[in-house]
Amino acid sequence: MSAYASTSTATSASASASASEESCCAAPLPVLGRDVTVPLVTGGEVTYAALDYAASAPALQRVWDDVAAYAPYYGSVHRGAGYLSQLSTDLFENSRAAVAEFLDCRPSDQVVFTRSTTDSLNLLAQVIPADCQVFVFETEHHASLLPWRDARVTYLNAPRTPQQAVATLERALADRDPYGPALVCVTGASNVTGELWPVRELAAAAHAHGARIVLDAAQLAPHHPVSVRELDVDWIAFSGHKLYAPFGSGVLAGRADWLQASEPYLAGGGASRRVARRGDGGVDVEWHTTAARHEAGSPNVIGVYAIASACKALSEAGFAALVEREKHLIAKVRTGLAAVPEVRVLSLFGDDAPRVGVISFVVEGWNSSHFAAALSAEYGIGVRDGLFCAHPLVRTLLGSEPQEPGECGAPEAEPGERSLNAIRVSFGAGTPDEHVDRFVRAVGELVRDGAKWEYRTEEGRCVPAV
Repeated sequence: MSAYASTSTATSASASASASEESCCAAPLPVLGRDVTVPLVTGGEVTYAALDYAASAPALQRVWDDVAAYAPYYGSVHRGAGYLSQLSTDLFENSRAAVAEFLDCRPSDQVVFTRSTTDSLNLLAQVIPADCQVFVFETEHHASLLPWRDARVTYLNAPRTPQQAVATLERALADRDPYGPALVCVTGASNVTGELWPVRELAAAAHAHGARIVLDAAQLAPHHPVSVRELDVDWIAFSGHKLYAPFGSGVLAGRADWLQASEPYLAGGGASRRVARRGDGGVDVEWHTTAARHEAGSPNVIGVYAIASACKALSEAGFAALVEREKHLIAKVRTGLAAVPEVRVLSLFGDDAPRVGVISFVVEGWNSSHFAAALSAEYGIGVRDGLFCAHPLVRTLLGSEPQEPGECGAPEAEPGERSLNAIRVSFGAGTPDEHVDRFVRAVGELVRDGAKWEYRTEEGRCVPAV
């Protein structure tokens, strides 16, 4: 990346956002990194435009401040008599209550802290009944698509309307044989297209056919209020790092019965309530029936507190204002992309479908990795290219054959060659107007004028040539 420091006669991008943003809505929430500058390959520096929220959103300043204030008081939870341990235990359990309130959980629901959405769904996959059938659309992120290795799984084809999604699920559930326990796994908002899924209707269909449903809310919870009771889902999973919280923590919240009836996800201290040697030399274990049953080991107290802080910050900011601001940014991006004929935005449900700030597209005549590299190197804009850990969905949207090659990261193709990947721009509560305006301008300039720099493929990624 040393080429970023080299000089060029090419025009430098603006170094900072304009003093007054043209916005119909509330100001963006303060996030870490908002003033970070990065070098441009064409010379100079520019304020970094983080437009990869769908992968990891920047931490809210409020969350970072809360964590910093707690850090000197850090102690091990549930196991110590000392003041710091007791304080940390209270903070940990109060964080659990804060997450339950944020999700509008039922009184009997359990909130289990995990490492991520992926970890949450793998936990659920370990506790489902042995004869459970799982139904999942091919449109899911791999975190939802892949954990069900010990279950009978029915993969459903990508629907083209919300109504078709519900009808497809109803037919699949009605036709299952034998009739027994079943679980539906569905996303709330696509990590590829940003489109909202008809969660409440899918939950009603699942329950009408005697099935349960888990909601992957990794892309939904940071953008919209999520109510377990209102959506009538049995479980919900999400990640802290997409909810403006740093560190590796996630949540699985919902019904307790399957969680209590299964062996612990991990065996060890914290999950066990009582352990005793037997006369024959073996060990008898009594496991906890609370959420601790699946939280063995010393938990990530700071990560858990960060999630709770983010939940409180978003609730206090007001989702109504956040949603309106995001609609404003979505309209800017979609209008800007629509003005470039060479750009094709990927969609399942059509242009009028409600969505969050996640938009994927391809550019005629451009390798996606090359385009993303030029946005970064020449404009200081961070987006993502690839298949976004949703290979079947992206291939369906691109019209490629299922067996054609492609990776989560960059393709093997050289700059200018066709790739089977797409480009994704994503944003949220911390995104200023200037970042979106710069992105729209950059897309138009790259398509019209081409890249200002030479690029090459290095270890599968397109990078500026030195």
